[in-house]
Formats: sequence, C-alpha cells, structure tokens
Amino acid sequence: MTETPTGSVRLGLIGDNISRSKSPRLHRTAGRLAGLNVTYDRLIPRDLGLSFDETFELARAGGFRGINVTYPYKELVAGKVQISDPLVRAIGAVNTIVFEPSGPQGFNTDYSGFMSAYRAVMGQAPPGTVCLIGTGGVGKAVAFGLLGLGAETIRCVDLDPTKAAALAKALCNVGSDTRIEPATDALQAVIGADGIINCTPLGMVGIGGTPLPASTMTGARWAFDAVYTPVETEFLRDATAAGLDVISGYELFFGQGVDAWRIFTGIDLDWSALRTAIEGDEL
Repeated sequence: MTETPTGSVRLGLIGDNISRSKSPRLHRTAGRLAGLNVTYDRLIPRDLGLSFDETFELARAGGFRGINVTYPYKELVAGKVQISDPLVRAIGAVNTIVFEPSGPQGFNTDYSGFMSAYRAVMGQAPPGTVCLIGTGGVGKAVAFGLLGLGAETIRCVDLDPTKAAALAKALCNVGSDTRIEPATDALQAVIGADGIINCTPLGMVGIGGTPLPASTMTGARWAFDAVYTPVETEFLRDATAAGLDVISGYELFFGQGVDAWRIFTGIDLDWSALRTAIEGDEL
C-alpha cells in the first residue's frame, strides 16, 4: 500500500510529443488541493539526448516518487518493473510507476480510466460490437476495459497482423463471453460496429489525421478517441457530424490521472473541484 507522502512529491512523465500534455497541470493542482508541493516534469528522451532506458534510470535515481509513461513506451517499460496485478500483466502495458525500495512497481490506469470515461457518457448502455483501431499500449488497456464493460465483440484492428493477433489472444485468454476478432483493415472492421475507437496517434498535435474517413462512421452509436491533445480531433468532429455519442480523450486523461494520483499518494480529493481547477489554471 502506498505510504501517504508529506511535504514535497516529485513526479514526472516520460514520452514523446508531450510538450502540451496536461498531466503536469493535473498533478500539480491535485498537490495544491492536498496541501503538498508537487513537481511534475516532462521527460522527453530525445530532448534530453538520452535513450528511454537512460531516461527511466534518471527518474529512478533522481528522487522521483513516481512517473507516468506514455506513447510510445508503455509496452517497453512493462519489462522494467514489477507488476503485481495479473490483469495488468495480461495487458502487457504500464503507464504508472512508483519507485519503491523493493524496486519499481508498475500499474495501468488507462483501462480503469477508459471504463470511467465510457460510463460518464454512455451510462450502463453496453458497448455492443466495437471496432478498436490501434493495438499498442493504450489500445491494449482500452480493450481490457471493453471486456470489463461487457462488449459483445471487439474487433482488434492493426496494420501489423502480429500485433492484432497478439492482443486478440491475450483477450481470449481472459475467458470472457466477448467475441474477439483480429483484423488489419479498419474499413472492413468498422462495418456494422456500434462503437468506434481510435487508439492510434493519428490526430495528436504534431501528427494530425484520422484513422477512418467520415463516411464510414454512419450507423455506429458512439465513438471514443484516446487522443486528448487536442481535445477536439478530426476523428471526433466526424463522429459528431455523423450523430454519434462522443467520448473525448480528455475523459480518459482525467480518469487515468485520478487513478495514478491515488497510486502515487494514497490521497483522495474532491475530484469535481480538481476538474474545475485544472480547467481554469495556467500552471
């Protein structure tokens, strides 16, 4: 169990293309509300002139209480930490790490954050048949979240058939009633889908684009984009125009951030007050 910290807490985020990440704002603001002095650094390996392994070691040895890890390192870091939760081991991706005397401990708050985001918009409505595009770190977590939500079918779509098949196998090994279908062609996989999910980096600031043409969204009920910078992506604009219920990546960002905060500190807060504060602050 995480020991509740006092005084100052040093946190950080390792990833590429994170200059506009809102994670520093969330955790610094949470710290202020909790009466803690929280620092939260962006650690971009390329900008530091370091490899990922070297950046991870910099954080481990540099007095950080913990770090978040984002694209494209969530799967890589899973091999560098101890994972006690069998579900997280099955996901094979880690986004939250606490540095303990016994070694770095790995967690995944993306799957729980996605489930919270889905329920906030869709309530108890089942996901139905879902076209999940992108089977990397966040795609894996979201897929396991869909299992928890009782999806009827998950179509795991990736241009790399090996990755799509690997996620499909991991999901099948859980033993749920959900039908799992690996695929490489998003245009075919989206046909007849109730939900459409983008777990690729397409749409991110500095990358842009969308994994599907707008015309393919007609007939679905809901859409989710894991990208949250920007909050309004081309993918979500197309989904809105097609009449779908839209779940923004910001909801996943907030949900995974809240869960990561609890892991880092063990402190519960007024989450509505936190949401209001981070949307208004300029930290």
